[in-house]
Amino acid sequence: MKRRNFIKAAATSGLITSTALASGSVLAKSTTTIKWKMVTTWPKNFPGLGTGANNLARLITQMSGGRLKVKVYGAKELVPPFEVFDAVSRGTAQMGHGAAYYWKGKTAASQFFAAVPFGLTAQEMNGWLYHGGGLELWREIYEPFGIIPAAAGNTGVQMAGWFNKEIKSIADLKGLKMRIPGLGGEVLKRAGGTPVNLPGGEIFSSLKTGAIDATEWVGPYNDLAFGLYKAAKFYYYPGWHEPGTTLEALINKDAFEKLPEDLRSIVLNACKITNQDMIAEYTTRNQQALDTLVHKHKVKVLKLPDEVLNKLQSLSDKVINEVAATDKMTRKVFKSFKSYRDSVKKWTDISELAYLKSR
Repeated sequence: MKRRNFIKAAATSGLITSTALASGSVLAKSTTTIKWKMVTTWPKNFPGLGTGANNLARLITQMSGGRLKVKVYGAKELVPPFEVFDAVSRGTAQMGHGAAYYWKGKTAASQFFAAVPFGLTAQEMNGWLYHGGGLELWREIYEPFGIIPAAAGNTGVQMAGWFNKEIKSIADLKGLKMRIPGLGGEVLKRAGGTPVNLPGGEIFSSLKTGAIDATEWVGPYNDLAFGLYKAAKFYYYPGWHEPGTTLEALINKDAFEKLPEDLRSIVLNACKITNQDMIAEYTTRNQQALDTLVHKHKVKVLKLPDEVLNKLQSLSDKVINEVAATDKMTRKVFKSFKSYRDSVKKWTDISELAYLKSR
């Protein structure tokens, strides 16, 4: 009786809003458990990527005090890896974890929120997303699909990939079947190669059997875990195609809007924490893994010739401009991306780049 009288008095005095009363008592808010599913494009518990999704789910569960519990499903456990977007859009799962360039068939503009060849670094991507209008545009392009996107990880600059032959000139890319998604794949196609889009779990067997001649995946940390050194001899850098790859959390809009305001904030801020933590992890683990690849497995680490990089950059500019002309929304995203890149590059050159050269 005392509790009921208190709530009634609080409502009368304005301490509890009519909205809160309409959606259930504040006491119910602290005891109700909401269960969400998260589907991912990554193999279950895969280092960095899969564990990044696990960390995100754990953070949401812990930060909410168990009020919102998120269970993670690896690729193929609930849906195939490339059906994650549709699963979240339909509400089959309330969350997803992947990379936006996988959904270029849905909207060409999505690719700009994962990786752009010779584009933004991880630090610059975060700047564009959080303070340059990028995140607002990302949400705008996913709005028709009933999905809210959020940055939820970054691998940093990747490796150019694993090849079964040396790449001495741009001619060596002609006829090459390579696993490479997104805009990077389109650039390879212009160079005479054949891009193949494969989920992570199928890369090793495809490279080992000769179904593909080369592959990019991520970097030493993940490539070592997949054992790619057993399937190809030559390991090239730099990752011109993915200089700061952003991973994404996909959130079903209807499910998100049904959450109380504090849980919405927890979900979005858990994504930010995961985004920051993943780049820190990759920065630490990549060199450790590279040492193992070089010293234990005798991997040949080679730099792509300047001639090849210069040609790839020229082709990239053409591809990106053509993709940008696809539709009105993609043009809008590209305009924002390019404007930010041109601006931030000036500061990066006299800060990060100048410092690294002096070090």
